[in-house]
Amino acid sequence: MKEKAFIKTPLGIAKITGDENGISSVSILDTEEKESDVIPEHLQDCVYQLQEYFDGKRQSFSLTLNPEGTDFQKRVWQALTEIPFGKTTSYLQLSKKLGDVKAIRAVASANGKNPFWIIVPCHRVIGADGSLTGYAGGLWRKKWLLEHENPPAQQSLF
Repeated sequence: MKEKAFIKTPLGIAKITGDENGISSVSILDTEEKESDVIPEHLQDCVYQLQEYFDGKRQSFSLTLNPEGTDFQKRVWQALTEIPFGKTTSYLQLSKKLGDVKAIRAVASANGKNPFWIIVPCHRVIGADGSLTGYAGGLWRKKWLLEHENPPAQQSLF
């Protein structure tokens, strides 16, 4: 049976599900869910790593993921994990990396079905023209995440 935990993040309440076989999903909610008082043992490491990410102490995740999806979706999600922290790529570049430039729509669709908010960094995929394109969590969250990972340089006061 899948266990659940709800944690507060700077972007709202995140819902984590999983069991002894790994994390099956991490999503951001637009509802007023209350934080979990007790975090199930199988989800504790995920909660800890997400907190480190938001505290600026973690740039990649080391979790056992157990997603449900097609083989193609899993290939896309794996490719997303290879986008470096603080960097972006486009759907076109991702399609080329996966070996089929014509699969751009399928890649975009799989990206949109990514079950692992932040952990599999679909927020790092932007339009070929550099624009922020669709994001299930809302474009304001995508912008926040990209700025969190690549903050603007502090201008010198002197």
